[in-house]
Amino acid sequence: MKFETRAIHDGQPPDPATGAVIVPVYQTSTYEQDAVGRHRGFEYSRTGNPTRTALETALASLEGGRHGLAYASGVAATAAVFSLLSPGDRILAGTDLYGGTYRLLEKIFRKWGIDAAYVDASDPEAVAAAADDRTRMIWIETPTNPLLQLADLKALAVIARERAITLAVDNTFATPFFQRPLEEGADIVVHSTTKYLGGHSDVVGGAVVINDDKIHSALQTYQNAAGAVPGPWDCWLVLRGIKTLAARMKVHDENARRLAGFLEKSPAVERVYYPGLAGQPGHELARRQMTGFGGMISFDLKGGFAAVERFLEALKLFILAESLGGVESLVCYPPRMTHGAIPSEERRKRGIGDGLIRLSVGIEHPDDLEEDLRQALEKIEKR
Repeated sequence: MKFETRAIHDGQPPDPATGAVIVPVYQTSTYEQDAVGRHRGFEYSRTGNPTRTALETALASLEGGRHGLAYASGVAATAAVFSLLSPGDRILAGTDLYGGTYRLLEKIFRKWGIDAAYVDASDPEAVAAAADDRTRMIWIETPTNPLLQLADLKALAVIARERAITLAVDNTFATPFFQRPLEEGADIVVHSTTKYLGGHSDVVGGAVVINDDKIHSALQTYQNAAGAVPGPWDCWLVLRGIKTLAARMKVHDENARRLAGFLEKSPAVERVYYPGLAGQPGHELARRQMTGFGGMISFDLKGGFAAVERFLEALKLFILAESLGGVESLVCYPPRMTHGAIPSEERRKRGIGDGLIRLSVGIEHPDDLEEDLRQALEKIEKR
């Protein structure tokens, strides 16, 4: 079946008890057992819940994986993957990555004996050179947050496989509609389902999809033992969201392509980061390993933070807020919002300057979105 059909049907058959065509919200903490040690597939909702099982099955199908696991947030899913490491192990992470992942590595896992090193993941040779005998995992985002850099999944999968290293990919920005890392050779795919998979800014969740039975068993054990699981209502909301994922992503992509082209021509903009623009460093790679460029755009405003403040004050449709991937358009200032956990000097080294703005382009009419950006940029230019 095609992606759009699987998003609506896989893991979501009509309810056998009532015939309901939508998976019910099984709002229960526990389940009757027929006898001691004999249950009907579920015994306690931390361990398993039918609504969560439906979501996990659906997510695995969309990513082309054998196993899906749902977590309480994207960070919880990331922590579950990092739990595969042992004291003394080393993880290679892409230099450009979500601030919450950096915080998790530096503030939590480093004190548990996990060494984190950072490398330009867009350069496979640099990754290969940085991988040493202690390296057990390569963690990348592609496209990255917030600079929209691309990593060559096939090349990194070869490097990881030759060295018996686990390759984990945060696929939140691209979504399985535009990119499926498991098919390119990755071992683990991670999502913040809060974002495009949920799609409506009304739920927080995370997910991991894998093929390997051993990795799945370890992550499932962690999921149950640590208890960082989503409730059934949260799972239901993500299930609802993925039914329209394909339709939404097409519009996010179309709108972002138009706005990126508009921003590229603005005299108030220093640089635009969007893989859909010809001439961008990752453009040709994106054309090879993705089927679309996504709805995220970042750009540097001339004039630094003073210009940023004027621009943000002038916007009318774009909402200043954390997160991304909802139907509404959001604007974010990464240095003080999503990437505030990274020290300022370290941010600058990684290319996150004082004038950087990130847009999550929604599915509103593109004429209205472009006009909102135009009038805000004109107010900067006039001052």
